[in-house]
Amino acid sequence: MKVVTTEEMRRIEKAADAGGLSFATMMENAGRAVAEACQRGQRMGSGDRRILVLVGPGNNGGDGLVAARYLHDAGTQVQLYIGKRRLEDDDNYALTQERGIVTIRAKDDPNLESLKELLHEADVIVDAFLGTGVSKPIEGPLKDVLETAKEEIEKRRKEEKGQEPLVSPSSPPSPSLTSSPLIVAVDVPSGLNCDSGAVDPVTLPANLTVTFGFPKVGQFLFPGAEYLGELLVADIDIPPSLADDVSVELATPQMVSELLPKRPLGAHKGTFGKALVVAGSVNYTGAAYLASAAATRVGAGLVTLALAANLHPILASKLSEVTFLLLPHDMGAIVPEAMKILSERVSDYNALLLGPGLGRDEKTIEFVQQFLSREWRSRRPRVGFLATGEEEAVGKEGKKKVLPLSVIDADGLNALADRPNWWKYLGGPNVLTPHPGEMARLVGCGVGEVEADRIGAAREMAKRWKQVVTLKGAHTVVAAPDGQTVIIPFANPGLSTAGSGDVLAGAIVGFLAQGLPPFAAAVAGAYLHGLAGDLARDEIGAAGMVAGDLLPMLPQAIALVSQ
Repeated sequence: MKVVTTEEMRRIEKAADAGGLSFATMMENAGRAVAEACQRGQRMGSGDRRILVLVGPGNNGGDGLVAARYLHDAGTQVQLYIGKRRLEDDDNYALTQERGIVTIRAKDDPNLESLKELLHEADVIVDAFLGTGVSKPIEGPLKDVLETAKEEIEKRRKEEKGQEPLVSPSSPPSPSLTSSPLIVAVDVPSGLNCDSGAVDPVTLPANLTVTFGFPKVGQFLFPGAEYLGELLVADIDIPPSLADDVSVELATPQMVSELLPKRPLGAHKGTFGKALVVAGSVNYTGAAYLASAAATRVGAGLVTLALAANLHPILASKLSEVTFLLLPHDMGAIVPEAMKILSERVSDYNALLLGPGLGRDEKTIEFVQQFLSREWRSRRPRVGFLATGEEEAVGKEGKKKVLPLSVIDADGLNALADRPNWWKYLGGPNVLTPHPGEMARLVGCGVGEVEADRIGAAREMAKRWKQVVTLKGAHTVVAAPDGQTVIIPFANPGLSTAGSGDVLAGAIVGFLAQGLPPFAAAVAGAYLHGLAGDLARDEIGAAGMVAGDLLPMLPQAIALVSQ
């Protein structure tokens, strides 16, 4: 499913209109979709429900008028509150008046007392005030209406919970589908910028957002993503082909199902590949455990954990399904001498994960930098990175020593960031899995700059570095060097826990080992990691959920998307 900017949506709608799907028909389809969403039993509840539609200027208000008509015709009690809008020659407004739908105009309600009364009576409030074109602060009468609506809804909810009302218009109430009244946003909550995710102080947090045709970029960026509630993408008959040139997509179960490797009945462990995980240090044994276990849980045939030799007794007691490669160390920190052992074994593996829990010891950083620069390939000792394009060295047995496709995570990324122009010497494309702080260090900027445009940052750096970038966080972004970008549709505070990223890295290397290309492995791993998080949260709750809870959920997540 494509994810569009405001300008891309305008272009798509113009192309649809030129192709015979008129703007009027799209508005009709959009309004009907909102009405159908409002009528769903689990949202509407039982009994005679009262619906208030807040109607603003432009197409968004028109969608609201159409929705009001459909709701009225379905036997629902509907009322309209119309802000600044030209009603002369407005056919959709005329159709509501033919039906006798009660209507109040803001210009006839100077103290907004009628609005307050309607807000206290309504079971459902449809926010059709401002749509996707908002880019400036909301001012004047529109601001007054939205500010009053936000204050009154918050006051009503506090009173119904038996609490003292505390009006805080700038803080989102984070409503759920059980909140009263239910707020349904038309296309987007009024005041949410669909390109940046910024929100106006008077934006109404929705329980449900019904967006049209395609989801919008700003709906997956924060703080805007917190204001959507449940997001429903309604089909309004726009041909999907009109978005073929849009490079940003939303991961879906079908997309991930098509990426997953086959599991033939006649398979053996070699069928599903071999993954080598280089991880762990004396203070971070858990990272090595979680990453290795995750690689097995997504189906890798054989996983080998390469670690400091003195950590073996600890990890061997926890990991029954992996093999081990013991490396030289200095008090549990891997040292450069480990490259000799790894160089003799690395070509035996289909995929490599480097970084979880390695720590920041000076010798370990030196090891990571030299290993990733492929210094172990040269017959003679070298200093620094090898030149781009240098021929692969041949070992004593006459076998090429080739670093397999890699996932570089955590302290592997931090070690890279310490080296100027590191990307010029890194083969690939590999999969880099930074969180915002690690991304900022790799780029050489502040974390705020990364968070301000997560999608743009991931795309730009993937192209510049010629690597697949998996920018972790709520709505993880996976970007390829060619510009292809996928947003992972999970935002789960339960995943904000130590070790969650190690599980993600292990899942990705497990798919790399099974033959998925780097971008596909990153998308599949990130999606299933997020889905496993939701399954764990649903079972035990977000608070107190730990990274180890994800491991048994990974096979369940695979089973769900494979149905």
